Amino acid sequence: MTESKIEWTDSTWNPITGCTKISPGCKNCYAERMAKRLKAMGQPNYENGFKLTIHPLMLRRPLEWQKPRLIFVNSMSDLFHEEVPFDFILQVFKIMEMAKWHQFQVLTKRSDRLMELSSKIDWPVNVWMGVSVENQDYTYRIDHLRKTGAKIKFLSIEPLIGPVTEMNLNGIDWVIVGGESGPRSRPIEKDWVIDIRNQCLSTGVPFFFKQWGGKNKKKTGRLLQGRTWDQLPKSVNPIFNTKLVHA
Repeated sequence: MTESKIEWTDSTWNPITGCTKISPGCKNCYAERMAKRLKAMGQPNYENGFKLTIHPLMLRRPLEWQKPRLIFVNSMSDLFHEEVPFDFILQVFKIMEMAKWHQFQVLTKRSDRLMELSSKIDWPVNVWMGVSVENQDYTYRIDHLRKTGAKIKFLSIEPLIGPVTEMNLNGIDWVIVGGESGPRSRPIEKDWVIDIRNQCLSTGVPFFFKQWGGKNKKKTGRLLQGRTWDQLPKSVNPIFNTKLVHA
């Protein structure tokens, strides 16, 4: 099992690695930096660096993990990347359906392909489907997500690099917000975060604030107006984030 340091999940599963940049949120991609580091370390799954690579041998890995977990799918790629064959996407969904004791979190920036393929996917109840929204220009991804058959729909507004106002949160079950981190991180404004938090409060959508980010994300922390925001989708048993249960 690959334990994750990401605050809103327990573990990661990467049957695909590598990606390509399609929008401003990709500029300082953490996965690209990590892939280059893993290649230099000789990790076999990253011998291609950040070039998109499919790993069929990784498909059945979640079936080997007996303890129920929140699992972030393809933290090092994008399941709906245009170079990923649809047959392989279906295989990933089949494994998630078989591993019904886990909850799986899938996140994409390719919301157009997600919407296009949604009707051809049998959506398991334990799959959360999310889209990334980095600023106001990409709120159309929310509309694409809303049209899918996913049982739980969420937004990852990270890295937040501009205000995201007056969102239509109908049908959205969860919102994550976070600032960019790393050596070239772009600044986040407190008012942007508060506005999104208030949109969630006014519509009853659970809100999760991940981090302020910056060059030293541990130093900037994750308190918003004196408290943490660790809400999960309402239909989800809180046992499914062990970090929060034991915090």
